Amino acid sequence: MVGAKRVENGSDGLASTGLLHGRYELGRLLGHGTFAKVYHARNVTTGKSVALKVVAKEKVLKAGMVEQIKREISVMKMVKHPNIVELHEVMASKTKIYFAMELVRGGELFAKVARGRLREEEARVYFKQLISAVDFCHSRGVYHRDLKPENLLLDEEGNLKITDFGLSALAEHLRQDGLLHTTCGTPAYVAPEVISKKGYDGAKADLWSCGVILFVLLAGYLPFRDDNLVNMYKKIHRGDFKCPGWLSSDARRLVTKLMDPNPNTRISIDKVMDSPWFKKRSKDVPIVTTESEVQDHKSKEENETLNAFHIIALSEGFDLSPLFEEKKREEKREMRFVTSRPASSVITSLEEAARVGDRFDVRKSESRVRMEGKLNGRKGKLAVEAEIFAVAPSFVVVEVKKDHGDTLEYNNFCSTALRPALKDIFWTSTPA
Repeated sequence: MVGAKRVENGSDGLASTGLLHGRYELGRLLGHGTFAKVYHARNVTTGKSVALKVVAKEKVLKAGMVEQIKREISVMKMVKHPNIVELHEVMASKTKIYFAMELVRGGELFAKVARGRLREEEARVYFKQLISAVDFCHSRGVYHRDLKPENLLLDEEGNLKITDFGLSALAEHLRQDGLLHTTCGTPAYVAPEVISKKGYDGAKADLWSCGVILFVLLAGYLPFRDDNLVNMYKKIHRGDFKCPGWLSSDARRLVTKLMDPNPNTRISIDKVMDSPWFKKRSKDVPIVTTESEVQDHKSKEENETLNAFHIIALSEGFDLSPLFEEKKREEKREMRFVTSRPASSVITSLEEAARVGDRFDVRKSESRVRMEGKLNGRKGKLAVEAEIFAVAPSFVVVEVKKDHGDTLEYNNFCSTALRPALKDIFWTSTPA
């Protein structure tokens, strides 16, 4: 195997031959995330290539992710389906956990959509495969909770494969009210009832995400878009989107029923499969990956910049670059950062920043902190608000903005008090 790694025997499960657990030969790095790296590997017994996800135990323990890893393993063993990335086996050493998974070579569906919207016939092929896999998961009591084009891979024949079950839930996680309560997912694709924190049906939440995916395939852009996360959530709660004029009436009707903000009236998966648009037979649609796409994919692999294999638990769900950004529009001074600390820890850090020099009074709730200056400045008392969004169990977004007062005083407060007080809780992406 070209570029295969030969490592001395040690605590990482590598035999004296340099083979992982005596049978896997490691190749090039395919991608990495916060907790894991993914390598191309070959089973020397069968000659079959796999994607080998390597998770560092120490990082998992520090982040409190043990239960999530166990859940991901148990879920992937349950969901054997042609349109779901297959988990072949799980191995472990003293320091690492290894997932030997199906190697999917065609890249992300997202990359295909990024080149332009799909024709309805082509979108229908992918959507049918998506619904088939999601329906299978739900029949097994599994709810994905992070469905999006980046988590939909394509094999060499162009068939869709769902991946990344890191945020999935099982029926056993339902509370006494029969609902799930963990707020998680990717903001642009998450159902309104998930954000509301009142409990939600995992199957109906997945169907909302399927609706957003269908819209993206057909339109080439997201239905809910806004630079401000809070404003985007408001649009999601209202179901505030418009279908482009080129959609057929049947497609428009199905998208609208899928993205019904009321989960009680949202279309069921059975009715999706019985809808006119879904049942329409597609013409001969060549969904096999084109030669140019294969070459693009190979070029990315050669440069080791491939990010198509989102087989990494807690993949970064939305653009976090920069992780702590300050918008430069004069009328709307905001900062946003991400942390893996709980909301209570964030609130404590914000309080500490506000009390430096005894300059601010603090009012707080479970998801909001308001800091108001005790003395008048150039434009009255400076008031700063921070809002906290628990996007995932260990993934919190914090938005800080000036509510009142002088911008220069606000910037000075951020640089001298706020940033120093928060520096230890910033989330940073480091290779596993």
